[in-house]
Amino acid sequence: MDAERRQQYLNAMGIVPWVRRDPMVAGMQPRLIGEQAPPVETTEAEALLPDRETVVSATVPQAWEALRDEVAKCRACELHRSRTHTVFGVGAQNAGLMIIGEAPGAEEDRQGEPFVGRAGRLLDAMLHAIGLGRDQVFIANILKCRPPGNRNPRPDEVAACGHFLEQQLALVQPRLILALGAVAAHNLLHTDDAVGRLRSRVHSYGEAAIPLLVTYHPAYLLRRPEEKAKVWEDLQKLHGLLQDI
Repeated sequence: MDAERRQQYLNAMGIVPWVRRDPMVAGMQPRLIGEQAPPVETTEAEALLPDRETVVSATVPQAWEALRDEVAKCRACELHRSRTHTVFGVGAQNAGLMIIGEAPGAEEDRQGEPFVGRAGRLLDAMLHAIGLGRDQVFIANILKCRPPGNRNPRPDEVAACGHFLEQQLALVQPRLILALGAVAAHNLLHTDDAVGRLRSRVHSYGEAAIPLLVTYHPAYLLRRPEEKAKVWEDLQKLHGLLQDI
């Protein structure tokens, strides 16, 4: 990806190049925030995906189809009464990166796809800024149904829906997880720490100890655009981890 294209994506995120004004460590030169991440060519972005067998066993597509059907028919909690569609997830089923949000919103409930509308466009810009497209990652939520009024998921709803996400993780087998927002981070890491304390560190998820990063949810960034520079820092760390693992 050339510098001009990368800057276009940064602009889409609302990231404006800036220079630190506080005293720098001796010998260090100030750098523009938009120039901190190395350019990513298309071929490199494709290389971020994990190695997989060219011929996939027929049982894998069948497992995905069965899981999708199970989600669509789920009546395990009261959220099924108010939903328009379940929101299963979207993306590459063998992706190296799995992105997990909290729960569908109104537009996701209407379309049956995660992260659409303004928040979805911002997420797309965030991915493009590090040379990735939506079709190169797998995107899912903690819940598969929209809570009324976009409220936070209740513990009983998470408990009823959690095995779906666990099965998706088992099928995708990602090398890295990105948790978007407090709800996703709290449920995946079993902590109440604020996102501001959880970001900038590499956590691990599950028995497989999958590396997990936390950053702010795109919907939060729409309300608090001044936090976008921090997300850009998180994306650079994400990009580096994808290359290293």
